[in-house]
Amino acid sequence: MAKIKPSIPQGTRDFGPQVMRKRNYIMQTIRETFQVFGFQPLETPAMEQLDTLTGKYGDEGDQLMFKILNNGETLNKAATPIAASIQENTPLTRSVRLFSEKALRYDLTIPFARFVAMNQNELAMPFKRYQMQPVWRADKPQRGRYREFYQCDADVVGSNSLLNEIELLLIYDTVFEKLGLHGHELRVNNRKILSGLAEIAGRPDLLTDITVAIDKLDKIGIAKVKEELQQRGLGETEINVIENFLHIDGSNSEKLAQLSALLKNSPTGMKGIEEISFVLNAGLAKFSSTPILDVTLARGLNYYTGMIIEVKAPASVAIGSIGGGGRYDDLTGLFGLPGISGVGISFGVDRIYDVLEQLVLFPEAAQQSTKVLFLHLGEASIQTAFPLMMQLRRKGIPAELFHEASKMDKQLKYADKRSIPYIVILGDSELAENKVSIKNLNTREQQTVTLEDFELFAFE
Repeated sequence: MAKIKPSIPQGTRDFGPQVMRKRNYIMQTIRETFQVFGFQPLETPAMEQLDTLTGKYGDEGDQLMFKILNNGETLNKAATPIAASIQENTPLTRSVRLFSEKALRYDLTIPFARFVAMNQNELAMPFKRYQMQPVWRADKPQRGRYREFYQCDADVVGSNSLLNEIELLLIYDTVFEKLGLHGHELRVNNRKILSGLAEIAGRPDLLTDITVAIDKLDKIGIAKVKEELQQRGLGETEINVIENFLHIDGSNSEKLAQLSALLKNSPTGMKGIEEISFVLNAGLAKFSSTPILDVTLARGLNYYTGMIIEVKAPASVAIGSIGGGGRYDDLTGLFGLPGISGVGISFGVDRIYDVLEQLVLFPEAAQQSTKVLFLHLGEASIQTAFPLMMQLRRKGIPAELFHEASKMDKQLKYADKRSIPYIVILGDSELAENKVSIKNLNTREQQTVTLEDFELFAFE
């Protein structure tokens, strides 16, 4: 049998122990923050029915979905028509679409809306949930962009209160402060403002086309955005209105004033200004990073209806968005449950990891597993070492005993490779005197204490 060179699919990654400890540090920080803000945990399947996901993310989102070919008995039934289509020179992709009824989830929001619609009678409203699971997108892999990646979401459904928007912004602010990620930017806009723009441009029918084009502004520039708007069917006068909108600048209050003047004839746009003004000016909480009104923020997902949010990494890291979200008042209506308002945010764990790594912000504790290694110095040694090791574990101090009696040099190399800071030595002399030697491998200092005092030793 030919040997196969091991590999993994493009856009996916393995995570070794060192990386996983850092990822767990990020996710635990996010999880603890979600919980203190009153959110409850939820998980949904990796795959959803294709019709659950299709049409919820716009045309581009539909194209990036990983569709799953039917298998087993269903696939056997489909085999003949697929073979026939190939023989007839029909594109195979048409057959794949025909015999695909499931897809890997594209994000966590749509599955959450589906869950709410299916379990509405059992849920106490408002329902606040957090969810931390992988999602899949058939995107072109590049730095900070993967085909399989984790999202960490927090959503509230069943409440129209704008206090939820403020709290979600505070969750972002709290998490990034805990991670030491200063200099992040919280950028906000309101979908109703963008709807108002489409109205005053005279093309409310092209709202989605307008927002998709605007969403690319920071990537392709204003000239290319204008070209795309023209390709999407807008005339020169309509494009000029949009360009004037995109040039709005200044402080939050100055931007709000300019928006009010521009959108004064659009009730929808004025409602959006009212909502964003409340969020920005309520004065209920102090932010370490004050939210910034960004009129160019569009987020091209179709389901947003109110405030939209994007979090930018510090300017010193060229990695783009590390989080985003918004309000989606009619999302559950897609599943037969109208009138349920929702708002949510998502953390991009993979990008946050890259940012913390680049800025060297991971604390030492997040890079360490075992803290104390008991050397294996023979059967007599382990009779005393094992109970002491368990004593540390009961106190929550990660400890282990080397697996076999080996040369001291081999055991020390193991500790060094694992970055274990302390070793405990129970040789013949220590055992004879009922004492323990403790060596700090970082400082090279060694102390000998009695067995009674060992429990009080501070492994810092």
